[in-house]
Amino acid sequence: MIETLPLPPLPAGSELRLLKAEQLGAYKQLRDTMLAGHEDAFTSDAATELARSAESYRSRLGQGTHGACLFTLAAWTGPRMVGAVTCERELRAKVRHQAHLIGMMVADEAQGRGLGRALLYGALRLLQGEAGLEQVLLSVTSSNTRAVRLYAGMGFERYGRLSQAIKLASGDYLDKDLMRLNLRARGTP
Repeated sequence: MIETLPLPPLPAGSELRLLKAEQLGAYKQLRDTMLAGHEDAFTSDAATELARSAESYRSRLGQGTHGACLFTLAAWTGPRMVGAVTCERELRAKVRHQAHLIGMMVADEAQGRGLGRALLYGALRLLQGEAGLEQVLLSVTSSNTRAVRLYAGMGFERYGRLSQAIKLASGDYLDKDLMRLNLRARGTP
């Protein structure tokens, strides 16, 4: 069960916090840097996202325009945001039991220190408190083996692969693994 997994230790001086409006600039800066440096890891493209304002991410604060975004959890080392993950919930009645993890990112200089695992763990703990939520879904670039291992290590299972899911500017294609975590099967509400 998720609740019995040990809380991953955070590096000294690091903490996890829910994203607030006054932090949207830091979020955009992290996102722009990650998109520019890791074209193959994200579905969004750097050029389009660079043109967006920080304010355009307000819906990721939780209870967005239509209530679909539950939260964005951010990792901080001192005053600097070094990671984030957003969780969205389906609003349609027949799929309201599902949530999606999107935009998982950890800054290059902060990778390998356990922040990705801590973000994922923290997000899953928050999702456990959502009434009626039964499964968490995500997609990950198939060739991103570190991310695939992280998700699998937290109990996510691959249920499919979307071939040629992303077409890069170079014309190359990337596949996406579709993964899910059944919260009910793991003994959670």
